[in-house]
Amino acid sequence: MHAWDVSPKEAVQIQKALMGKLKLEDAFGEIKTVAGIDVGFAKNNTVARAAIAVLDFQTLKVVETAVAHHPVSFPYVPGLLSFREVPAVLEAMLKLNAQPDLLLCDGQGIAHPRRFGIAAHLGLLLDIPAIGVAKSRLTGTHPEVPSTKGSYVPLMDKNEQIGVVLRTRTNTKPLYISPGHRVGIDTAPRLVMRCVTKYRLPETTRRAHNLASGV
Repeated sequence: MHAWDVSPKEAVQIQKALMGKLKLEDAFGEIKTVAGIDVGFAKNNTVARAAIAVLDFQTLKVVETAVAHHPVSFPYVPGLLSFREVPAVLEAMLKLNAQPDLLLCDGQGIAHPRRFGIAAHLGLLLDIPAIGVAKSRLTGTHPEVPSTKGSYVPLMDKNEQIGVVLRTRTNTKPLYISPGHRVGIDTAPRLVMRCVTKYRLPETTRRAHNLASGV
């Protein structure tokens, strides 16, 4: 674990130092539980509300949930949002009865300017397989995604693939999927689709989003 009370410049250096420790290939066993993670903010964005929804991977039924509130001290800086959000998520993780087998985070994995979004950050610190499931693009380019559910195209940054753009529902805006830790790029969209029902968001992050929003 590293310090959180740092400057934006120091945070960038932490990201660069940790990025090389990521495992970007499949390194997991049987997945029995999958956790959705989302973070909302309250009190004029001075308090982070981290929510975790743990689901059974086969049935997608909620196994347990956890919510934690943590004061926010780090400024809002694009590309450094995990320094605002992760401390609250780590508090919420401590409230769980059991560690989930897979994390689906609302945010980026390696589809990030320094290849170290929140899914990479959390996955590495917790040593849990993690995938970024983002609603918008932070970096990279891609061709048009076919309109049918389950279709995806590569998300590229120059000549490097940093994720995929996945259509989780026919004729609905796609999601930006990228590995965070211990999951490969080709496996990530398949695992995400296993968690999709009739909504754009997978059940994991949808449930966590509702918790983080106080719904």
